[in-house]
Amino acid sequence: MDKSVCQPYVDEIRALEEEIRLLTEKYEDIRQESTFFSDEEILKSIKSFQGETQGEAKGHESPSDLKAQLESLETDLSFLTTFTGFQFTSHSKKTVEKTRNKTVQKHRLSGKCHSLSFQLEFQLLEMQNNEKVSAVVSDLSIIMESREDADVSKFVSSTEERGSLLTFFRSLSTYAEWYEHRRRTFLHFKAKYPDIVTVPEGLLGDFIILRNPKVSGFELMVVWKIHLDEEGTTTPVLDLLPKVPEQVLEQRMAGVESIPGSFRSALRLFGIEAAIENLIKVLGSEE
Repeated sequence: MDKSVCQPYVDEIRALEEEIRLLTEKYEDIRQESTFFSDEEILKSIKSFQGETQGEAKGHESPSDLKAQLESLETDLSFLTTFTGFQFTSHSKKTVEKTRNKTVQKHRLSGKCHSLSFQLEFQLLEMQNNEKVSAVVSDLSIIMESREDADVSKFVSSTEERGSLLTFFRSLSTYAEWYEHRRRTFLHFKAKYPDIVTVPEGLLGDFIILRNPKVSGFELMVVWKIHLDEEGTTTPVLDLLPKVPEQVLEQRMAGVESIPGSFRSALRLFGIEAAIENLIKVLGSEE
């Protein structure tokens, strides 16, 4: 997904999450106060809340109305997180310090982006100066299942050092989308050509093997790497590695040597799926 396309949805998710948090806090305050205060005090509190959120209101907004509004916002958030691939499974926060102009909170967040799981821990410092509020992230810690990949590990370390949550979410969205696209592509060709296509490392691996059952020992390995640099830029890299028996190599040296180059040309001209599809059809037609 292009960064410019992803950015509005990231901003919208953050805005919705903040609005949900505020509404939840208001709703819980009203619900708890209902057991300690009189009806007159409860109505006064509701009227005050209406003035804060809707300006000059004409009627009273009940806790059930707030709950309905909260559920509506959660539905919108669910749509956006599904659209972008993000699904948040847990979130907790603890207030470490709070003064009139400063709030320090520690957050823990876990979730998935497509098939990639992640966990975050960070400290958020919010400073209020007149009507302006600034926020600074520090002590960012990121745990990812795929961090054993050297590229992912470098990206995570760089993001932790800079404390850039936006970079993490934006880059993870693009990386995970390519990751999911590769998985679906491998699954498609494995299901369509079960006699030719095998996935030795499973659908989450980075290569597939193509074999013609009529030509013993001849196979082609389609390697599909997904590189992620320290700045968060994702780049898919594909190549073809042939494995050819000696007798075939001697007979068709020129033809075999040209296969990887022809595959790379097909990638540029037709795209990933069409290039692999054509390769499989040519391989399947070999006697």
